[in-house]
Amino acid sequence: MTVIDADFSLATLKQDMSDLFFKKKLFNFGLPALLLAYLTYVFIAFDMPGLWDRANLANARTLVSDTYSYKTHVSRDNRDASVSIAIEGERKGAYPEGGSPQWVSLGEVTVIDLEEGHQVRFGPETVEYDIPGYGVVRATPTRSKGVQAELPAGEIPSWISLSKNRLAIKTEAGRLTVTRNRSEVFRYFTGWELFFFTLDSPYHGLGLGELLEKAASGEAGAILQDIWTNKMWRHQDVAWAIAETLLMAFLGTIGAGLVALPLAFLAARNFNPLGPLRFVMRRVFDFVRGVDSLIWTVVLARAFGPGPLTGALAILVTDTGTFGKIFSEALENVDEKQIEGVTATGAKPAQRYRFGVIPQITPVLLSQLLYFLESNTRSATIIGAITGGGIGLLLTQAIITQKDWEEVAYYIGLIIFMVMLMDWLSGWLRRRLIKGEAGRKSRAESKPGKAFLLP
Repeated sequence: MTVIDADFSLATLKQDMSDLFFKKKLFNFGLPALLLAYLTYVFIAFDMPGLWDRANLANARTLVSDTYSYKTHVSRDNRDASVSIAIEGERKGAYPEGGSPQWVSLGEVTVIDLEEGHQVRFGPETVEYDIPGYGVVRATPTRSKGVQAELPAGEIPSWISLSKNRLAIKTEAGRLTVTRNRSEVFRYFTGWELFFFTLDSPYHGLGLGELLEKAASGEAGAILQDIWTNKMWRHQDVAWAIAETLLMAFLGTIGAGLVALPLAFLAARNFNPLGPLRFVMRRVFDFVRGVDSLIWTVVLARAFGPGPLTGALAILVTDTGTFGKIFSEALENVDEKQIEGVTATGAKPAQRYRFGVIPQITPVLLSQLLYFLESNTRSATIIGAITGGGIGLLLTQAIITQKDWEEVAYYIGLIIFMVMLMDWLSGWLRRRLIKGEAGRKSRAESKPGKAFLLP
């Protein structure tokens, strides 16, 4: 006969419940505390307060505004008093000699009307800026004494920077910079100027109605040619760069799939009985996919030189490892009954693989190929910046100049559109090739008598 001590059992139960509640409290409060400690460490280790102190919001606003606006430079060489006008300061966007926008009046004294009362005058020796509500600022650049400036009485405002050799004024109407050798006015306008026609084009400045009228009269080809060969925005070069980027992604992805598929049979347990060979193949897949595609880009560029083909090879090498792992796992999960059925017909090994294995892994193969094709379109942009090809190279060149931010916005917009297009295309192909096949099979099963009519 067993005697149960009720007091002992109750005490044990209470102790167990206390331990359980303690563990729950430890988990519920300890985990958030650990996460908070980690975030505190990150905040200190990455010097977040110092990062905020170093941030320059004025430069950030200027950078953002440069992406959707352009500036016209009116420059005077203080040595010979010659005046030049150019959009974005580029030679390809320069006004011809004697030409100027309506708000610039050329002459012995060049008058620049910045509107709302702001006016800059380039005199023979002195530069004047008439600022409403503040007064007239005069600057006389000299070779020996630097820039001699005359400002209205009172404290110098924060939007005026003055030193011995430089005067800089920044207002909402524009900017003026005066140095010993050069005086320059910047005026901002919203939009992407000269996006379609450059200043030397006969179609520059025409309205949409006038362009349509000329196109209808037989000048459509000339109009499209002027847009296509635009020297500032280089639409022809951009189109070719996008084609190179897509080509890199396509060749790399499809090539990786073709290489990985036969190698995956060597790594699958149910198709390769040799354990050491399977182990070697799996480690090869781990190695090639363990090294990032950017690293392979640098290595291959060193070996084969820069170019789109090098970028495609870098994508091929990396994706071969990924596809090899995915395809080998898919092969290990195939239905053996379908293979046995094909074998029963007297099929040879190659035929067994073709009709008993490949149809089973085709949905996985196509799905992964299309997904990686979309993903590699983005990767090819970065790889192109290293290998010297594609839209990535143009984007990098525009960023390096630190002034062509409207071109940066243009290229980023094209990249986003390209990725969205590839996403739509891959989804459409996935539905057509995978779901479409599944739909046909289901219809064939529901109507076995008419199955032979299906393609």
